[in-house]
Amino acid sequence: MNYDTSRAWYERACRVIPGGVNSNVRLNSEPLPLFYSHGRDGRIWDIDGNEYIDYVLGQGPMLLGHTPRPVIEAIQRQAEKGLVYAGQSELEVRAAELIVEHVPCAEMVRFNTTGSEAVHAAVRLARAATDRTKVLRFEGHYHGWLDTIAWCPARRGDELGTREAPLMRASSKGQPSEDAVNLLVLPWNDEALLGALFTERGTELAAVICDPFACAAGLIPARPAFLRALRTLCDAHGVVLIFDEVITGFRVTVGGAQAYYGVTPDLATFAKALGGGLAVAAVAGKAELMRLFGEGPTVHAGTYNANPLAMAGTVAALELLTANGGSELQKAHVMGKRLWEGLASAARQAGHTVDFRGVPPVFSISFLPEAATPILDFRSALQADADKLKNFWRAMHQRGVQFTSFGIWFLSTAHTEADIDQTIAAAAASFEALGGTFSEI
Repeated sequence: MNYDTSRAWYERACRVIPGGVNSNVRLNSEPLPLFYSHGRDGRIWDIDGNEYIDYVLGQGPMLLGHTPRPVIEAIQRQAEKGLVYAGQSELEVRAAELIVEHVPCAEMVRFNTTGSEAVHAAVRLARAATDRTKVLRFEGHYHGWLDTIAWCPARRGDELGTREAPLMRASSKGQPSEDAVNLLVLPWNDEALLGALFTERGTELAAVICDPFACAAGLIPARPAFLRALRTLCDAHGVVLIFDEVITGFRVTVGGAQAYYGVTPDLATFAKALGGGLAVAAVAGKAELMRLFGEGPTVHAGTYNANPLAMAGTVAALELLTANGGSELQKAHVMGKRLWEGLASAARQAGHTVDFRGVPPVFSISFLPEAATPILDFRSALQADADKLKNFWRAMHQRGVQFTSFGIWFLSTAHTEADIDQTIAAAAASFEALGGTFSEI
């Protein structure tokens, strides 16, 4: 593949944009941070004309594919009427009603622009409701980049500390250490440690926040018993349970991870698939908590919150996803299952031990050594062969298939059987090539 045009634009970008990118997630992209010209359905093209079957999907938002006509048409209609009113529109009421109708915890909703903002709002609500300050989170989970929550990122094992005394690590230089004073951290999926912490400090906790699928830690779904224990402990100690469903919401099932597990949090945050590709997020939850925002002293604000353009896209996306019992989302389940099974078969035939985790619309793969133990948390995920995954990613990229560099595959409702067949064929060739020597792209 030729990347000359992307390289020229990247060099130009580096002169006016730090690192040439506007999100550090894209900073170390291979072969370089590419520039894209357009996407259509389940495919995307870079500005050099290279075509990819796309399982990155904007890191998850494009659940309906790159060109969902109902969403695009709704945006076009609204754009002719105005973009921001500094007031309300009927669209935000309809969008909130759709969330309340389909998400188990949602009795009321407030909209934001990004997932980071929604998490910030949920944590503030929990502290306002409980008059406590401590928040428990889990190793490797990602809840946005704001200083007060962006701790304990997924890094090397020697930075973790012990299971009983995990280290609190900032995700970035420039984060004041005092921002972690009110955070506690535990390994994921460990009921014994969870129970011990609640026994010792449960009355100090305002909230527990988790991503039920631990996507940033390698996509490590919660054990159902762990989530049930978490719900029970929060109830017993008056702690607000927050599910970060920025990735899982409307993708795992229409009702999100909470519907999938049958465990209902007090609050949940959404973004990504919520708006069909628009920049929109939400915090939803029990009315007794959410009403604190409406009473004034607990502040939640934002000029672009529930702007009409984002709400038009959100209503269109949610109407499409929730119609006919969720039949549209079922397309991603069907194609994802077919892809998962095809990848697994190709890996076995090539003699690789590949661990698959998740559900068909969003799953993860890891290459494991023969003596590997089951992956239940970020610590056990460290046994995976990261170099082999990187080489597999490179081989697939050379064959015109994109998935995330950390092993997560996002399916859309627009992926076709032809896309899946081509992907499985590319994977079979890539798995076979893993024993050879790889050159940098």
